[in-house]
Amino acid sequence: MAVDCGVFVDWSQMGDVSRDAAPGKTEYKDLKELKQHARSGQWAKNHSQRSAVYQQLLKALPCRTVTPDAAVYRDIVGNSNSKRNPSAYTLPEFVDGTAVPCYCLKAESVGSVHAVLSCVAGQFPDISHCPSLPAVTALLLHWSADEAQCFESVSRMLACNEPGRRLLDQTFLAYQSACMTFGDLVHKYCPAAHKLMVATATDVLEVYSDWQRWVLGDLPFSFAARVMDVFLVEGYKVLYRVALAILKFYRKQRAATSSALTKQDSAAVRRDIQAFVQNIGKSVTPDKLLEKAFSIRLFSRKEITLLQLANEKSLQQKGITVKQKSSIKRQNVHLAVNADNFSSEIVSAKEIRDIWSWIPERFALCQPQLLFTTSTHGCSLNRFYSHCEGYEPTLMLIRTIDGEVCGAFLSTDWEERKRGGNKLSFFGTGECFVFRMKPEMERYEWVVIKHPELANTAQSADDEQTSANNNDASQSLEEPAADPSQLSPFLSTRHFNLNSRNTSMFMAGNVDSIIIGGGEGNALYIDSELNHGRTERCLTFDNPPLCAESFQIALLEVWGFKDTMTS
Repeated sequence: MAVDCGVFVDWSQMGDVSRDAAPGKTEYKDLKELKQHARSGQWAKNHSQRSAVYQQLLKALPCRTVTPDAAVYRDIVGNSNSKRNPSAYTLPEFVDGTAVPCYCLKAESVGSVHAVLSCVAGQFPDISHCPSLPAVTALLLHWSADEAQCFESVSRMLACNEPGRRLLDQTFLAYQSACMTFGDLVHKYCPAAHKLMVATATDVLEVYSDWQRWVLGDLPFSFAARVMDVFLVEGYKVLYRVALAILKFYRKQRAATSSALTKQDSAAVRRDIQAFVQNIGKSVTPDKLLEKAFSIRLFSRKEITLLQLANEKSLQQKGITVKQKSSIKRQNVHLAVNADNFSSEIVSAKEIRDIWSWIPERFALCQPQLLFTTSTHGCSLNRFYSHCEGYEPTLMLIRTIDGEVCGAFLSTDWEERKRGGNKLSFFGTGECFVFRMKPEMERYEWVVIKHPELANTAQSADDEQTSANNNDASQSLEEPAADPSQLSPFLSTRHFNLNSRNTSMFMAGNVDSIIIGGGEGNALYIDSELNHGRTERCLTFDNPPLCAESFQIALLEVWGFKDTMTS
């Protein structure tokens, strides 16, 4: 006799989902077919089928040797399918005040979610921060025969120990670095949405810190269930994809309904996005949301892991590893640069704030520090190097005698140039970018970010995974070492099978010149006297000339990134 996995569900809210239909196909040997079925919603109308598939996927997760199971739950809590009073089970501190979403459950089933979470807290004392767990537990309860089965499913997700595998953030450090990583991905894949956030929110990262809640908490049940289908098959990266798609749709809605953009308190922007996500079904279907999510050609899982680890390392160095009463976060891009302490002869405080909104999140935690300026240190390339070596990254600003302003964000210490001896050789990573401020603001990133077909690994990275196991494609990629100090940098060219070296010429320097961007031209070329320069289209950044093609430098400044945060 089939087990009823719908006892917690309020079927009056479930529309055309069948409770009694035969499960159909529940076991998959063809991993490509599994992923295709997950993405296309093959199980969306058949509750029994989805339940059976989930149990297969969860049982296949490699877990710690001692992982609490259903029997442990029955011993500790009992196993009730009847009404439980939520107030009898206090939600753990690690959910950070996150409420349990209803997700078409019976009203009394919320008490069951509380009971499961309470037991999880007792069995997993090392979890310190996991605000997405109420939503995950509520979803899994849908396809569980009883609370004990739900508890075992949640436990297996938390205890998964597959190398390189990530399902749920369980510490504040992991959670906060994921928020920073999401911010970095928004910079690169949703520039229009990021521009909207910078223009409307007083604290951009505070807005982005809600990204997991948008996906696991705010989305209506029919959307969240479809996300869970793919999440259990393909892993954590799916959450980034869906959150980026949500932000793209939100920006589109704002563009259609708003005229002038006005600055708001971040809380107001957060409420506005939350309301949009909760009512997303008015304008977008689950199919459209996932179609948008998977149309974004993200970095490989390895690259995202490197970025995540770089962000974690940055937070650790600043002593930010636990949540404190005064929330630690990136100061907003309009306040990150202290106008009282910032003084540049090239850009205003407002303009440097705009530049700050472009840089990677882990560096945006810092304040700008003037390292070199021709007005003080003179027009000498040797003095330029002596003042800039030892700093990573740096920001170069140039004002021409015609009043044009341009520059570059440079990811790597200029001392790296010495590795090539006297030979001019390129170095740096794909985080470098060039920009112009006047006559209009525009940033030009590494061409591979917008055109991943130029790098074979980037192109195939998210087809990701037809050769991987049935839960994650990460096994098809070389996993980085666990020690962040042993990793090569995020967006290092060694991670990419580039079709042409011309697309990875980021920065170079010798006694005669500085070059930024290469391949059929240089985005910036500056002579040894820091007096004359030229700019032209280059393949690395696919940029137009950043100012007049041949220019005379009126002033050049280089800024470093000063850590002002303490533990």
